[in-house]
Amino acid sequence: MNKKKLGLVIVLLALITSYFIFDLGRFFNLDFFKSQQAAIETYRTTNPWATAGIFFAVYVTVTALSFPGAAVLTLAAGAIFGLLTGLVIVSFASSIGATLAFLASRFLLRDWVQSRFGDRLKALNAGINKDGGFYLFTLRLVPAFPFFVINLVMGLTPIRTATFYWVSQIGMLAGTIVYVNAGTQLGQIDSLSGILSPGLLGSFVLLGIFPLIAKKIVAAVQAKKVYAQWADKKPATFDRNLVVIGGGSAGLVSAYIAAAVKSKVTLIERHKLGGDCLNTGCVPSKALIRSAKFLSHVERAREFGIDSAEAQMDFAKVMERVQSVVKAIEPHDSVERYTGLGVDVVEGSAKITSPWTVEVTHNDGRIETLCTRAIIIATGARPFVPPIPGIEDMDYLTSDNLWDLREQPRRLLVLGGGPIGSELTQAFARLGSQVTQVEMLPRIMAREDEDVSQLVMERFIAEGIDVRVGTKAKQFVIEDGEKVLIAEHEGKDVRIPFDTVLVAVGRAANLTGFGLEEMGIPTGKTVDTNELLQTIYPNIYAAGDVAGPFQFTHTAAHQAWYAAVNALFDPFKTFKADYSVIPWATFVEPEVARVGLNEADATAEGIAYEVTKFGIDDLDRAIADSEAHGFVKVLTVPGKDRILGVTIVGEHAGDLIAEYVLAMKQGIGLNKILGTIHIYPTMAEANKYVAGEWKRAHAPQKLLEWVGRFHAWRRA
Repeated sequence: MNKKKLGLVIVLLALITSYFIFDLGRFFNLDFFKSQQAAIETYRTTNPWATAGIFFAVYVTVTALSFPGAAVLTLAAGAIFGLLTGLVIVSFASSIGATLAFLASRFLLRDWVQSRFGDRLKALNAGINKDGGFYLFTLRLVPAFPFFVINLVMGLTPIRTATFYWVSQIGMLAGTIVYVNAGTQLGQIDSLSGILSPGLLGSFVLLGIFPLIAKKIVAAVQAKKVYAQWADKKPATFDRNLVVIGGGSAGLVSAYIAAAVKSKVTLIERHKLGGDCLNTGCVPSKALIRSAKFLSHVERAREFGIDSAEAQMDFAKVMERVQSVVKAIEPHDSVERYTGLGVDVVEGSAKITSPWTVEVTHNDGRIETLCTRAIIIATGARPFVPPIPGIEDMDYLTSDNLWDLREQPRRLLVLGGGPIGSELTQAFARLGSQVTQVEMLPRIMAREDEDVSQLVMERFIAEGIDVRVGTKAKQFVIEDGEKVLIAEHEGKDVRIPFDTVLVAVGRAANLTGFGLEEMGIPTGKTVDTNELLQTIYPNIYAAGDVAGPFQFTHTAAHQAWYAAVNALFDPFKTFKADYSVIPWATFVEPEVARVGLNEADATAEGIAYEVTKFGIDDLDRAIADSEAHGFVKVLTVPGKDRILGVTIVGEHAGDLIAEYVLAMKQGIGLNKILGTIHIYPTMAEANKYVAGEWKRAHAPQKLLEWVGRFHAWRRA
């Protein structure tokens, strides 16, 4: 604790101690004021300004120190000064005193509370940042909530001091009027319960829900303003309940849910159902990775006790296999399947022309306008190509056109060290290409902890990959007929020759070409939405990559549920999108999977944590499979088994993480995981063993010492 905080604590303790030692509370009860009312009135008549000043100072002090007696002082203000003057004095004194208590709480405790409980307070902090004034106003209107508690608790939140003051000034006004007015009749009041009747409290409760009603009214007014320019275009009836634009993961799930609840839904896709995941992303990349992994096992034959093994790789056939995998899964996302489920599938391009109409240009050129009550934008994302000089002359590959390759690149340059770039880097290297991976950040897979990145990078280097981190691409040139990347590393230019370049530096949301600009729907890197996934038009929603914040197939499907249900049932029932437990995996080898916080995130957010780690190199099944590498790392609340996040590096990490996703979602701690039977020998035992490591570190040593003595006594 610094000197300023220590000094303030000493002053506060001295004042609080004095209050009790000198029994100052006896001056702040109703009987005292009634007995001294005549004397106080006489003094006020001769010294009106001094009386007001003294009373104001006493009120501020009592409120700032959270002493009991503020309610009695408010009554006294009415008795001494009358309704108008008493109201002015108390209104400002109470708000200033409350703000001083708020600031003291913030100065002394907020940093400690946020660092220790920051993960639990995320939702509260976000709510306060967005609607803190409404929350505070609601509490101020209901006298059943102790105001001194509100002052102290609000000091621990991110609400701005100015907001706290003016909302308190306004919010406490109704209660202040009632109390000061009651004080004008002080001679007829025998106790505080005389003004806190059930009827009066009920009135305050009704006042308390006013901000919530007001919020709904404000939302309605905002919606009316947004819809005003389209008022003459709103149809009297609708042909369908929902139109979904985009047939990727978010669009398919949205349409499926809408059909399942018997609504009329149209799904529009201009290319292929299944979106990027099926056609150019998850499915083809995993098929390629599987073929590459088989070749890596052939290379490792001696590890498995086999003197020699050979495989003749035909790159074109490998890529044909990739396409056959896509074809095998394609029926799951086919027009026929969704039509059978009750979805009206339209193949064509869509453009939103009003909040209730979507113009469709069919693939055969026919134009049709669809009328709908609600719209979901699920247009996905595309590979981002950075504007590096000369890149347009390189005939570059992305995850979109990569799958058309039938001739293997001899020297492949991969731009990007994220999940997509890393997966394809290793896959092509294992297939026999000479791969150079270029990443401008200090390490690949920068979203993961440093020990994770290091383990993956060491594996890449061991497999012959030229990993260039801290290297920024500056220009592409052709020198003597050879393609060359000029990059900067540690302040110097380096030249990297290559035959083919694969750009994998991230993905950009598809935001143009379907009416967002004309509709005035705000966008940044993604479509701007609220917690219900609504755009500025409450009946137009966005989900999936185009909405963010995550660009995973499973989160797109997760968002789709919220978007569809809200679109179909608002205003009767709505749900806020929940991102509290989002897992993901990168399918390199060793595989990397994560859910919740890692050490880098926890440190950045100031969240206290403990780390428990179990090395998979000590796991029986991993040893038997010659896959004894990696680890399970669990972050927990200090001293408790509550899980904050898990990172798994190793074989089948993406499957092993599921146990922790369930645990975090359902509030299951490490003790219960330890008490759960896991089959032997399996990789899943690693999850149990890391829980055992945590348990050993938190064993009750004093109790075990006494247990040891007990057993020694029994032996004797």
